[in-house]
Amino acid sequence: MTGARPFAALLLSALLAACASSGDYPSLAQRPAERAQGSFATDPAQVAPLPPPAPSADLVARLAALRRDAAGHHAQFMAALPAAQRAAAAAGATGSDSWASAQVALADLDSQRSLTAVPLADLDALWVDSTIEAGPREAIGAVRDEVEALVRSEDEALGRLRARVG
Repeated sequence: MTGARPFAALLLSALLAACASSGDYPSLAQRPAERAQGSFATDPAQVAPLPPPAPSADLVARLAALRRDAAGHHAQFMAALPAAQRAAAAAGATGSDSWASAQVALADLDSQRSLTAVPLADLDALWVDSTIEAGPREAIGAVRDEVEALVRSEDEALGRLRARVG
């Protein structure tokens, strides 16, 4: 029985070798259908950019609401600014009552500034989404720039007052 095993293994390997060596194999050379045809424009001047997509009616309404919210909060900031300026101008030494009043007025302005910045955060999120999804970035960016200018002006006013109060 031990002699049958080597014989079976030899017979099996001979059969497998015969299967592997029979027949013609296809060529690995490139076939005509695999060749690229046509041309690829590499000059950016030859490629016309796609026009930006128009914002939807819902987006236009949302942008208007965000602009209105930011403008309303900015108006509240501007209304509170003169009182804060008077308090900052009257601020005495650190720890005095007048200094504490100025700090409270600055905190009130900080709160108003934060409320103006909330629509800016929403606009930033919309702008990022439109960048990723190739949306109406220009329409969002225009409103975003307006609101950012409001927040920047509030930051500058707060900076001047903080420098004065110390």
